Amino acid sequence: MNADQKKIVNSFYLPFVFVAILWGIKLIENEFLLDFTMYGILPRHIEGLIGILTMPLIHQDFQHLFSNSIPLIILGASLIYFYQEAALRVFILIYILDGIWLWLGGRESYHIGASGVVYGLASFLFFSGIFRKYIRLMAISMLVVFLYGGMVWGLFPIFIGVSWEAHLFGAIAGLLCAWVYRSEGPQRPVYQWENEDDDEPAFDENGEPIINEGENININYQYKPSDENSDENRKADNA
Repeated sequence: MNADQKKIVNSFYLPFVFVAILWGIKLIENEFLLDFTMYGILPRHIEGLIGILTMPLIHQDFQHLFSNSIPLIILGASLIYFYQEAALRVFILIYILDGIWLWLGGRESYHIGASGVVYGLASFLFFSGIFRKYIRLMAISMLVVFLYGGMVWGLFPIFIGVSWEAHLFGAIAGLLCAWVYRSEGPQRPVYQWENEDDDEPAFDENGEPIINEGENININYQYKPSDENSDENRKADNA
């Protein structure tokens, strides 16, 4: 296994651990006939503040959990692989900001699930490639659109029982993180021709150099031998 393959494998480790924790929580809830919905976010209620930390860990059923698990693994691994230096900070910011904004602006209902984090990761990966103007990362952006383009409908109050606010706030958090951390991680390579300064003097319509005030320009002249000397040299060459 070469270094790049090892990096790919390692990128999946933490997302798998996080998703395994989600499944463990759901299995415990199901096995002991418990209901953890109360640990979701209840906007603008003090008892709902705990949900800022626990909301992404709670899911309605196994189908809900499964629908979030695969995107969490794929998008989480992509985040770690391409933005390893900032990955943990980005994940935490999306996680916390989505919860805080949802508590402030969500509907008065319990909100549960990690889909807000999923939207945040997708948004970050999409906008990071665009902000950096890096073709390789923009390809990742296009891949995110191809795989999860349908997620855009989850940003609107279309589906009953779906927390579109969590999706929207998560996407905004991802966009914000993409802008804040646009200078960290891989950057578009700068080619030599982009750094070349235009040091050659400009010339006017008469062929005379245009010299700006305070600018020193050295002009070197090359003298051409006279026609007489040229003929002599030509004769000498032919002798």
